Amino acid sequence: MNDAQRAACAVPPERLNRRCRPAEFPFQTTAEIAEPEATLTQERALSALELGVRIGAAGHNVFVMGMPGSGRHAAVRRYLERVAATRPPPDDWCYLNRFRDPQRPKALRLPPGRGTQLKADMKELVRDLRAGLPEALESEAHHKRRAEVEREFEEIDRRSLEELQKEAQKGELALVQTPNGMAILPARKGEVLGREEFERLPEEEQRRTRQHIEIVSQMLRKHLEAAPRWQRDRHRRLREVDREATAGIVRVHIEELRAKYAEHAEVLEHLTDVESDLVENASSSLREEQGSLTIPGLERLETQASPSRYDVNVLVDGRALSGAPVVYEGNPTYQNLIGQIDTVAHFGVLKTDFMLVRPGALHRANSGFLILDAERLLMQPFAWEALKHALFERCVRIESLGQRLSLISTLSLEPDRIPLNVRVVLIGMRRVYDLLCEYDSEFAELFKVAADFDDTIERTAENMQLYARVVAASARREGLKPLEAAAVARLVEHGSRLAGDSRKLSTHLRSVEDAVREADHFAAAAGAELVRAADVERALQEQQRRLARVHGEILDAIRCNSLLVETDGEAVGQINGLSVIRAGTTLFGQPSRITATVRIGEGDVLDIEREVKLGGAIHSKGVLILSALIGSRFGWKQPLSLHGSLVFEQSYGAVEGDSASLAEACALLSAIAQVPLRQSLAVTGSINQRGVVQVIGGVNEKIEGFFEACRQRRLTGSQGVIVPADSVPHLMLNDEVIAAVERGSFHLYAVRTLDEALNLLTGLESGERDSAGVYAQGSFNSLVDERLRELAHQRQEFAREALLTPATTNQPTRGTG
Repeated sequence: MNDAQRAACAVPPERLNRRCRPAEFPFQTTAEIAEPEATLTQERALSALELGVRIGAAGHNVFVMGMPGSGRHAAVRRYLERVAATRPPPDDWCYLNRFRDPQRPKALRLPPGRGTQLKADMKELVRDLRAGLPEALESEAHHKRRAEVEREFEEIDRRSLEELQKEAQKGELALVQTPNGMAILPARKGEVLGREEFERLPEEEQRRTRQHIEIVSQMLRKHLEAAPRWQRDRHRRLREVDREATAGIVRVHIEELRAKYAEHAEVLEHLTDVESDLVENASSSLREEQGSLTIPGLERLETQASPSRYDVNVLVDGRALSGAPVVYEGNPTYQNLIGQIDTVAHFGVLKTDFMLVRPGALHRANSGFLILDAERLLMQPFAWEALKHALFERCVRIESLGQRLSLISTLSLEPDRIPLNVRVVLIGMRRVYDLLCEYDSEFAELFKVAADFDDTIERTAENMQLYARVVAASARREGLKPLEAAAVARLVEHGSRLAGDSRKLSTHLRSVEDAVREADHFAAAAGAELVRAADVERALQEQQRRLARVHGEILDAIRCNSLLVETDGEAVGQINGLSVIRAGTTLFGQPSRITATVRIGEGDVLDIEREVKLGGAIHSKGVLILSALIGSRFGWKQPLSLHGSLVFEQSYGAVEGDSASLAEACALLSAIAQVPLRQSLAVTGSINQRGVVQVIGGVNEKIEGFFEACRQRRLTGSQGVIVPADSVPHLMLNDEVIAAVERGSFHLYAVRTLDEALNLLTGLESGERDSAGVYAQGSFNSLVDERLRELAHQRQEFAREALLTPATTNQPTRGTG
């Protein structure tokens, strides 16, 4: 290749990095940016999100995909909050005591704020009745009515005893109270007769006395049998008197509440139940709590008729919201999603009631939006199934895991189900979305909308202004120093470097914001009022340096020849390939020696990496493609009679990707033609079966990695890197490489075909086939073709000799005796 051809492939310095000029921004510092927080352009994703949010059909929940750190959460939340602000606040949801069945608390829906109002009114009702009922029950009129009832039943008892006494006197009998009860004994002239005296009476008189004793005994028995009934009637009448007195007071207060909640039929029904229960249990249910028994370490022991039975458990209070709720649940456990039923200990026994029912995220987000992290949700036991069940049923049922799985048989609460109207937005990785689509048949029914956030956006003037607004908002939100326009320009360049394309900007805002925070730290350490471009540059360099230990050790190994990489001279079948290694969040390039050998064979190429299971499928595919390329180029007149082998020398880990297939093809052809390759050049790029060089990833890291290796040895002015021509727009190289290229001490070449790469590596013209299919004499391809013919001839000669050589057999020697 002559100098003109080499110059045509050289990449000029101005194409090595797309600079961002401070003059491209209409401000001097970000303090001048007064606009609110901006969102990087994500038209496709936000359009999908809008569909999921605004469509009324069921199942159109949204799965937001994208790269972590790209601002998905913030963008989704800002959009949902804008939409939520245009919608009415959610209704209140409460649980009430179902007096006839306390194990099944009753759900109540009220307009925003009315639930809290009802709770306050019920507390006031209890307070008023606690004060008013004792006065009513202790009033003179009430005591008079109770006394009348007491006198009535005392009169009944007295008349019964008088009749008994008259009958006894008629038969000359006396009623005597003994320790064992009432005794009926004969008497004469008021004196009780003893046994002997009674037996001295005439027989007829004794018989008559016994008859009277029997008659009085029956009357006494009837009296004693009636006494408990009279006692019950007395207590019933006294309770009725108390109820009448209580009902009057309760009715007055309840009627006030009925008038206040006249438009709410369910509240009126509940007030009727409360009135009935209060009238029945006023004396016990309104008892002051300080009289309860308390034991240290245990909860207060309350009676079954506790004042809290009339309380209102407000699960959702819409009063504090001005629009629909937007809830983010960062810890989406089963209980945090659907709620739970708490318990308290009473003398070692766990008890619960409707006031211990706690809401979950689905309750708080009802009539609004719920944001969840998909990965966190799927890691929580039973949470995913609980969410799907709630979305399918369109209601929330609070139950413990033990109840749900039928693991326990203890009696617990069964609160009414609450209707659910919520739009769920899951945020996760694309692979999570793909796995759910593949393995969960119900996922597609519930999450019909996918919002895919781009990893990059176009580097237009508009988007650069958005970048500046995002940086300004981040600095303002965290109280950081304003940034100079030059500092923002450096961050834009960093965004293109993260995107791996000078025409685009990365949406990984977390990396940009981290750089802003660290640059602010360095600016403060220097006593500057503004964050300068130098501060941003230092922050980016420090990020690289913190994770550069492995890279530094590799460079040291190259400098000491522990890792064999040539940066000068020539060698046959040997080339410098380039790979990318990840260290945490940082990527760096590493040169690797690739060697190829050739011998007589049947036209196959051995991928040693694959044979030892260190080569990935894509790398093996690249080797097969280059084998097919060589076969189609040189095997159309004669069969290939070679056996080639390729290997990454001193590689002890997995090798994946096809970006080394161009270098491997060059090394293999060099080994075939026995033409040396320049070791001062490193090569990266993939090829197809037609020899076209294709774009690869990590081009910046690869170039900088080889540049550092060359600098460890010494820059001679001949070193450089060959890259695909289509990768040139991806270049965002650092200042050191650009300066070296400008000085002519390092070079960058862009090629479109395998032949162009071979021209640079060998200095020979690749050569084209003429109409007879013959390559130009002295060209690289002609040398390859000649060498392959030699190998084919040698193989034919070997096969001919093998056929002409007579086969010999070893016969055992037979001895003679």
